[in-house]
Amino acid sequence: MSRIEAKQTPIEEYRVANEPFYLPIANEVESFEAAYHNHIPVLLKGPTGCGKTRFVEYMSWRLGIQSHDMALPLVTINCHEDLTASDLVGRFLLSNSSTEWVDGPLTRAVRYGGICYLDEVVEARKDTTVVIHSLTDYRRFLPIDKLGTIIDAHEEFLLVVSYNPGYQSSLKDLKHSTRQRFAAIEFGYPPLEIEASIIAHEAGVTLDLADSLAVLAAKLRNLNTLEMLEGPNTRLLIYAGKLIRHGLDARDAIEMAITQAITDDAQLQGGVREVAEAIFVG
Repeated sequence: MSRIEAKQTPIEEYRVANEPFYLPIANEVESFEAAYHNHIPVLLKGPTGCGKTRFVEYMSWRLGIQSHDMALPLVTINCHEDLTASDLVGRFLLSNSSTEWVDGPLTRAVRYGGICYLDEVVEARKDTTVVIHSLTDYRRFLPIDKLGTIIDAHEEFLLVVSYNPGYQSSLKDLKHSTRQRFAAIEFGYPPLEIEASIIAHEAGVTLDLADSLAVLAAKLRNLNTLEMLEGPNTRLLIYAGKLIRHGLDARDAIEMAITQAITDDAQLQGGVREVAEAIFVG
């Protein structure tokens, strides 16, 4: 597809305008690129707030710049239990005295190329996710039952899904028949130095303050390994940094963005405050 053709397609609104900030942790960038160029659908798994969505945004920009000098379209769909197949594929809508077909977000990505990202895919109904199966093997097509047609996937189409294994019950786990259609990349929280750099950039704070927040997170996540507390994700650390940058006292910012956000248990909240006090005061 030429650059001019891409601008004329009705998917332009999904392009990332500027390069998203992303710091690689391992070889996830190279792994994703290899999957994209070989039309292999990708499953991103890891805790909420660890950077999966930002990674997909970055890759849509990176892959597009390499081929077209502009980002690939990135169609993001937040999955939930009320999401229907029609929400993905499309539906007939009334137009004056007639009806017309309107493509859903998945269909638009399939037709015109780009990355379709189903965030937290296990939250969608099982009868909804079935529609993606024909896009995740050698067939690479999307059947539109209501139109009686089949759409072959664009050369630049890639399906990406994500989920958080730690949050899913057995009733909402990813079915093997779906899971084994994807190559998987596992995400975790960044190493301390990288996480501090992310916090400093995203929150606009000094590296020293960002480092203290990253150390706090590491200590709280260690409690999580003891099944005492689920530690804060990177997103919450950025929130705390922004509040501090705005002028809020560090203890108040941590109380709001971390302590109250991660637990309602009074005893565990007290433990978080003690750890934070030792780092930011003592």
